[in-house]
Amino acid sequence: PPWPSSDQPDYINGVIRIETMGSPKALLLRLHAIEARMGRIRGAPNIARVIDLDLLAFNGLICKVRPEDNSTQLRLPHPRLQDRPFVLLPLSEVAPTWVHPASGRRVAEMIAGLPQIHNCRPIEHSTNKTSKSS
Repeated sequence: PPWPSSDQPDYINGVIRIETMGSPKALLLRLHAIEARMGRIRGAPNIARVIDLDLLAFNGLICKVRPEDNSTQLRLPHPRLQDRPFVLLPLSEVAPTWVHPASGRRVAEMIAGLPQIHNCRPIEHSTNKTSKSS
């Protein structure tokens, strides 16, 4: 379900692990270009969108955005990944030994620290398999 809670429809979230010769900024720009080609219009946070591609981490790099630097949105690791079951659960499938470079916590530790009540579930456990996802 959407986070934070809203009247938007449920959606599919996934995590992939890739290798690239490019920089994290170049990768983020490519992700944004894919979103734009698929019809995403960036605007207010948490609005409905057809696709949302985030860069979660990049080779253990820690990158914070200075408040005065509005030209970049690159923050690594993603600043809220440790709080989001819809990120941590699929992350644990593709990188079960991944360690958060800032906190030093393993993905399994972060999952164990999540509230027990969340509505994330694998697709095969979905009760509404015929609905369209955004």
